[in-house]
Amino acid sequence: MRKQSFDRLLASTILAVIAATPVVSIAAPERIISVSPPPPSINGQAPRRREAAPVPPQPINTAPSMQRATPAPLPEPRAQVPAQIAPAPVAAPEPVVQAPAPASTEADNAVAELKSALDKPLAASDAQITEKLRAMGKQMSRMIDREPERKAAEAFYASRAFAPVWIRDGQLTPQAKAAIMRLKNATADALDAPDYPVPDFVSLSSAEALAEGDIKLTNSVLTYARHLAVGRVAPMRVLAEVDYGNHTPEPSDILKKTADARDFDAALDSFNPPHDGFRALKAKLAELRAGPRAEAPDDRIADGRRIEPGEKDARVPAIRHKLGVKSKTDDLVYDKALWNAIRNVQARADIKPTGVIDNKTIATINGPKPVTQSVQIERIVTNMERWRWLPRDLGKTYVMVNIPDYTLKVVQDNRIQWRTKIVAGKPQTPSPLLTAQMQEVIVNPSWYVPQSIIQNELLPQYASDPQIFDRMGLEVKRGPDGHINVVQPPGAANALGRIKFAFPNKFQVYLHDTPEKRLFAPEKRAFSHGCMRVENPTKFGEVMLSLAMSGPTPTSGQIDQMFGHEEKNYKLQQRPMVHLTYQSAYVDDSGKLIVRDDVYGYDARIKAIMSTDERRVADVAPPKDVKRDAASEKSNQEILSRVERREVQNPFAFFERIFR
Repeated sequence: MRKQSFDRLLASTILAVIAATPVVSIAAPERIISVSPPPPSINGQAPRRREAAPVPPQPINTAPSMQRATPAPLPEPRAQVPAQIAPAPVAAPEPVVQAPAPASTEADNAVAELKSALDKPLAASDAQITEKLRAMGKQMSRMIDREPERKAAEAFYASRAFAPVWIRDGQLTPQAKAAIMRLKNATADALDAPDYPVPDFVSLSSAEALAEGDIKLTNSVLTYARHLAVGRVAPMRVLAEVDYGNHTPEPSDILKKTADARDFDAALDSFNPPHDGFRALKAKLAELRAGPRAEAPDDRIADGRRIEPGEKDARVPAIRHKLGVKSKTDDLVYDKALWNAIRNVQARADIKPTGVIDNKTIATINGPKPVTQSVQIERIVTNMERWRWLPRDLGKTYVMVNIPDYTLKVVQDNRIQWRTKIVAGKPQTPSPLLTAQMQEVIVNPSWYVPQSIIQNELLPQYASDPQIFDRMGLEVKRGPDGHINVVQPPGAANALGRIKFAFPNKFQVYLHDTPEKRLFAPEKRAFSHGCMRVENPTKFGEVMLSLAMSGPTPTSGQIDQMFGHEEKNYKLQQRPMVHLTYQSAYVDDSGKLIVRDDVYGYDARIKAIMSTDERRVADVAPPKDVKRDAASEKSNQEILSRVERREVQNPFAFFERIFR
């Protein structure tokens, strides 16, 4: 009977919540205890902010058994009855329909009922449950599959003489009730409730079952806190070139912080990223889910046949309206005024200004497709996931690059000191995601051509164009160990421009100047081989030197005067952090949600992981090819050691002909 009552309670809760809140989430397969990871898949999820005071939990958004349910449609507004011109025959009075209770009231009532159910006494005493926990001992492996968390749980229970963690005096502890409510409302944290199963304690009728339920809730709390801290998806499952370090919380620390916490929600919130950017996305997620579902207006012009000047077409009035060209509303003729406007559109979009309206021109007039509310929610969820990858401490002074936004900002003491545009890596040669320390600012740098460029670009061209190195100003030299280097000396044509900002990393990328200033004009600037080019590099140099060096430092104008052929290094006394990030959705200074193109496909990749069988092992890094990784590591170390000596190895005998 208890289980039936609890099931009915859960069902009413779910129905109330579905009516109150539109939930958009990625389908979640059932969680499994253990699974062998699939082959690696390379490259190609806002906590409810609960303050540190005991307050009633917010209405839950879902229940584990119903997370994938389709939200009930909103009721259609009743059509307005037109005024009657003539007296109408007397009709029988319509039945009085009672207005439904506000959705928020229903959800609040459902939460109150659920809390009431959790207050009911359990079927066994603490002593009986403790006895069963002690008997289980080290048999927790069938309920806690991750070894670090299992060992921490075993030690934690042993330290408590195997007293249950979530049960006291025959009832669930306040922490247990808060944990259950929080896990059921995982969508508020951009996570999914089915990943954190909650035992139905009220229906458990034996001490053994309650003991197992206690352990299972421990496991779910451990998993939830870890996912809050480092994310639901292991970064290496999304891309190969990523290095934010490891800040996975110790399972023992999670248990110590949550099991006896006076404010359980605040204890869990402490595992979420503390950064303003993450918090803003979380608040925007709650706002979107609480608000009405809004669809973008369908005012896009349809594709179709080409429209020549003088021809009639049903789309012409809509095109005029889009471009602000005045004419009769029902005029279908493509006239001269519209022709002039079309040519201007084509010229601005780098389309040959023929005046012919084709589908490419239509696409330019339409502009980007509006981002629907459901897509906004999906993008917020994936960006909150990537915020969890970042270090918790960004540094007192740091540089943050946002690749999809093609911008860079310098922050000190949580205040933005300076911003500029950047050029980022092409989709074929993406800029990596990483955190590293900036160590040097180099004026008049030499460019040591990376092996990837030598192999993939220079060598194939050299086969048919032996003068390519001379024409590009590249020096090909044999090093003292017999290897060959390709170097571009300092100068105005140097690929790095006049200044370089070095932050050593295993991907050998950096921020630098460029002689190709035209690349900063387009809105989308994914043009590089992986390094990031800075629009105003000398000003960037002035800002970084003033923040990272003591005493007088050169201004932008003084740096300009240093340009020449002599390399000058500034070793930074303080080491600002550099964070290369992928924020395809963020909240700007005015509180507006900005959504950018998923230029590298990382949003799509996370969504794919979470909607396929790979979801079951998403938080486990893919298996490594030990032999391949060992060979790559050895090769990388050899190249890096030569880079330090300015002797980048060229393993290709192709260059030998240069010395004949």
